Amino acid sequence: VQLQASGGGTVQPGGSLRLSCVASESIAGYAMAWYRQGPGKQRELVGSVTGGGLPKYVDSVRGRFTISRDNDRNAVFLQMHRLTDEDTGVYYCSAGRYVSPTLTYQPTDWGHGTQVTVSS
Repeated sequence: VQLQASGGGTVQPGGSLRLSCVASESIAGYAMAWYRQGPGKQRELVGSVTGGGLPKYVDSVRGRFTISRDNDRNAVFLQMHRLTDEDTGVYYCSAGRYVSPTLTYQPTDWGHGTQVTVSS
């Protein structure tokens, strides 16, 4: 599946952004996730969401970020609040699946990233 992320930009610390990711085909059978890669850092998982819309987050964003999906629109979203400079990076959406027995998210398809810069 082809994925296109958008919505990045520059925001002041404490601000908010909403990222969108639209797929070229139905995502109903996929778990979806957002990753990010900060300057000089490895790409890291931000959070994921099951096909039914149940999200999971890494500790650093829990309570500030919300992942949602709209299967009818083949889209997944990342709402980000209370942004800090640590959130700066390129954000990528992915389609994938959860792998048993640990239910670890495994990406199978990637979109191009969208840049998020948190700066005063």
